[in-house]
Amino acid sequence: MSSAHRILHGGFGRVALLDMDESLVPHAHSECHVLLKVSGEDTYFSVRNRRLPLTDRTAVLVNAWEPHFYDHQSGAADTLILALYIEPSWLSALQRGLALSGRPDFFSSPCIELTSRIRHHADLLIDAMFSFGLVPQDRLEELLFDLLIGITEKHSDWRHLARLRVGVASDFYDARIRRASQFILDYPQGELDMEGIARQCGLSRAHFFSLFKKNTGMTPQMLANIGKMQMAFRCLSESRSGTLGNLSESLGFSEQGHFTRFFRRHIGASPSQYQKVIDSYTPSN
Repeated sequence: MSSAHRILHGGFGRVALLDMDESLVPHAHSECHVLLKVSGEDTYFSVRNRRLPLTDRTAVLVNAWEPHFYDHQSGAADTLILALYIEPSWLSALQRGLALSGRPDFFSSPCIELTSRIRHHADLLIDAMFSFGLVPQDRLEELLFDLLIGITEKHSDWRHLARLRVGVASDFYDARIRRASQFILDYPQGELDMEGIARQCGLSRAHFFSLFKKNTGMTPQMLANIGKMQMAFRCLSESRSGTLGNLSESLGFSEQGHFTRFFRRHIGASPSQYQKVIDSYTPSN
């Protein structure tokens, strides 16, 4: 059974050590996503309809809002994975052009060969994740930035996109789909009223689904799942006192077991186990 070893959460996003031995459902994140192998068997992720290897010498890069899934092979041994979910706002505060990391066309390739320098920075971050006690926030952010700047300078299109003066992620979509997407993310509780959302966009249900998929590469339900997971991550990191039953109910699940399965199929760990290993940093002034 997959499990989370350690998770650090803060203004930078999330950094997680995940021991994976089961596949995940197709999903996406609002953050840019970097996957690195720590130990164990070589494995695969599927991005852009391609099965991509995750090895000691490769990394998998997933753009914000880009559908992907973990493709665990039956009978294969576990793989310990370092997963980075990095907030574009944090990157842009350090280097303004990296605000474009929130776009779904930021990384130029979904699988890269690691240089010795990038692998070195990754190993320093991995060592810090295994250290006893909470990693000092300034040290963690320094390690994260050193690793990410090495990756983005070589394997992203941010300079080209900046020259084109393109907008941020939301500008990527048709205005009607932008409005629908924001509504879906703002209301993660309960079931989606697809007919109502399509009607607000001035579209038939069929045309809405077609235009949504063409613009985002996702179904509306996959985007709704992002909203549910965002709310779950926020609640699990900010409140240790709330019950999982209350959280599952607030997200519209009729039973806590349904929420647990949903969460595990998206991240690889149960919400209770995730909550036990997460450390959160308070916002710096």
